[in-house]
Amino acid sequence: MISVVIPIYNEESLIGELVRRTIAALQQTGQNFELLFVDDGSNDNSSNTLLQLHTQEKRIKIMSLSRNFGHQAAYTAGIDYAQGEYLVLMDGDLQDPPELIPAMYKLLKSGAFDIVNGYRKANTSRFARNLYTRIFHQLFKRLSALEEVEHIGNFSMLNKAATNALRSLTEKSRYLPGLRHFIGFRKTSISYQRDERGAGCSMNTRQLFTLASDAIFSFSKLPLKFCLFMGIIGIITSFLAGIYIILSKIMALSPLGWSSTLTSIFFLGSIQLIFLGILGEYVFRIYRESQNRPIYFVREFHTHQEKNKPHELA
Repeated sequence: MISVVIPIYNEESLIGELVRRTIAALQQTGQNFELLFVDDGSNDNSSNTLLQLHTQEKRIKIMSLSRNFGHQAAYTAGIDYAQGEYLVLMDGDLQDPPELIPAMYKLLKSGAFDIVNGYRKANTSRFARNLYTRIFHQLFKRLSALEEVEHIGNFSMLNKAATNALRSLTEKSRYLPGLRHFIGFRKTSISYQRDERGAGCSMNTRQLFTLASDAIFSFSKLPLKFCLFMGIIGIITSFLAGIYIILSKIMALSPLGWSSTLTSIFFLGSIQLIFLGILGEYVFRIYRESQNRPIYFVREFHTHQEKNKPHELA
């Protein structure tokens, strides 16, 4: 069976088209399938729309989280509850074309690969968003040394072995493209042009920044090395400045003015604040991991196979 995990957040106007296109694509594989929708605390009519479709289509399952836990947490919930031998991860905004699922399945079925990623081509009509995305991917690639993650999003398909490996990772700060790379396995990709969002709203700047920081701080220790490097530079600079001051006193040169002194203080103070901020990011993530709180809570789980209903706490 193929399990398709689709997080939903205020996608009321897109759900009908999403279900129609996804089912049509899955039927081309000739395999049994399930559509596992994860309602991540939507505040529109998405939940009722899903429930209406659930009564008409037995292969639709609905998991409603107790509140909005975030995009990556919603994916995690779906991964934990998916029962298929093959797992598809796909956003619910129709920017990831379901029509690629048969081609992904064919690649996995051949046995040559364990993971098929969707490789997103740049959308020339969204210059600002593309610029932010490109800057993030370039930074992430250089800081984490995960070069294969560039232009790779959540859209992907995994076989059972890769799914079990991904499911075994339990950290709270999650970035699924990075985690898929971390587990290894044989990978390939399919290029596609990401469509414009049909309705609803995309992730805002704050949410994108949070996801980017989770990705960088979860997969790289270079920010800490940057602190050490800048600290060494500061020590060398201070040592050279001290020699200059001593020579100035000996040679009766004019002393440095208040402006240069204050500039030095402000510079060193700013560097220290940057260091504290970077260290704070790591400390916060350590603290969050030590709390060991669940990544999500399930409020309701609707399925036509009640005997297979999983526990509601994960």
